Parts: sequence; structure tokens; C-alpha cells
Amino acid sequence: MATQFPELRQATIRLLVIPFAIYAAWFLEIFLLEGTERLFERFDPLHLFLYTIIACILTGIIVPLLCVRTSFVSGAVNLFQIGFRSFRRTIMACALAGIICYAGVTFLNPFGTDRIAFANALLLLLPGAIASVMICWVLVGTHVQAFVRSGGMVISISVGILVTAALFGMTTFAYFPAAFRQDLFFSAVFIGFITSVFFFAIRDVYSTSLIVGVCSVLTQADRISLLYLHNAAVYVWINAVLTVSILAGIHLYLSRNYVTLEISPQ
Repeated sequence: MATQFPELRQATIRLLVIPFAIYAAWFLEIFLLEGTERLFERFDPLHLFLYTIIACILTGIIVPLLCVRTSFVSGAVNLFQIGFRSFRRTIMACALAGIICYAGVTFLNPFGTDRIAFANALLLLLPGAIASVMICWVLVGTHVQAFVRSGGMVISISVGILVTAALFGMTTFAYFPAAFRQDLFFSAVFIGFITSVFFFAIRDVYSTSLIVGVCSVLTQADRISLLYLHNAAVYVWINAVLTVSILAGIHLYLSRNYVTLEISPQ
């Protein structure tokens, strides 16, 4: 019995304390780099680049990777569970997400018939969407699920969905620190819930990021500077391409160094 307490303590630190600490650090960075500066509402390419590098790439993608690598070794999670699948599976998941998002945008485009503006807005918010998926779902969601795995699949998935939906909803306090907007908070929780169901069912980072990005545009279109959408879209493209490239590079690295074998029953 005594030997179980050190193991439980280690599991708690590895699967709960560290992931939530990383979430807290990422939350603070969003608050300082985007929320208090109202970054998307004013044109500032340099500040936007710093936000992308620090909050979206370093803390949002690379740091979760370092934590996940440790979990690979311990057996807590595997490559498929965190959403990095084969190229064919990724294309299929992205196609499914693309159809869903296209149907939604057709009826709910906040820019009317201007699809170029919507595309640029999506690229502007995509680095943050990718970081949200990596932190809330890939890191915290899968590790919380692993921590309660002994309760069975239904319990672990249900807890993972509820926790990640709540964490994603909490990010509204970082993005909108000046005044609490109840409508955005509950919208974010609802989006987080739908996204959680999608992620834990499909297990794909790219398609989940696309859904989060599109939903972010639908809820935050009124606070995006028109300069980002038209005259200076090149800065938006650079940040988006850089973030997606880093994510793809990590996917390639994980695929080559950590292999998940599917064993068919005999």
C-alpha cells in the first residue's frame, strides 16, 4: 500500500501538475501579449510576430512536445492519442473538418460575401488555434484522460471533454481582460465542448485546429483590424505558415522517433 503513494504522487505531478502549469504559463502569455495589448484590434506586425513566436510556437507547441515526450516513455499516452496520425488519416480528417467548416461559413460568414477577408482572418487566428489545441487537448486533455484511465473509457473521455472545454472557455479571460464578456465565455465553452467531442473521436491535431480557427473567426471577427485582412495580409500569412510548418516538423519528428504499433488480436 505504501508503494502506491509515491507512484500516485509521481503520476499526479506528471499528468496533472505539469500540464496545468504549462497551461497557466500560456494563459499568462496570452494575457500579456494579446489581451492587454488588444493586439488583433490594432495593426502591429512586430508585436504580432512576437506573440506568434512566444505564445503560439514556443509555449503553445514546443513546450507541450517536451512534456509529451516524457509521457511517451512512461506509456501514459501514445502518438495516436495526441492526434498525430498517418498522412492519409490526416487528409481524411481535414477533409471532414473542411466540409463542416465550409457549411458553417456559408451561412455565418461575419464578413458577408468577402471570403478573402474570412480566409485572412482565419490565418491570423490560426497560430492561436493551433496553440489552443496543443495545450488544451493534446497536452492537458490526454494527460487528464490518462490520469483517470482506471475508471474506464467512458469516465476518462467524459472527464477529458469537460476539462478541456472548461479550459478553452477560460482563455476568454486572457483574450478579453478589460471586461468580462459573458456571451463570449459561454460561446467559448460551447465551442470547446464540440471541439473536444471531435478531437477525442477523430484524434487529429490539424482538423481540430481548423475547427477552432474557424470558430474563433466567427466569435472574434468584430475585433480584428481591417489592415490584417487586406492591406497587410502578408504578415498574417508569414505567421500562419511558420506555425503550421513548426507543427508539421514536430509531426515528422514524432513519427520517426516514436512509433505506435497496432496489435491485432490473435
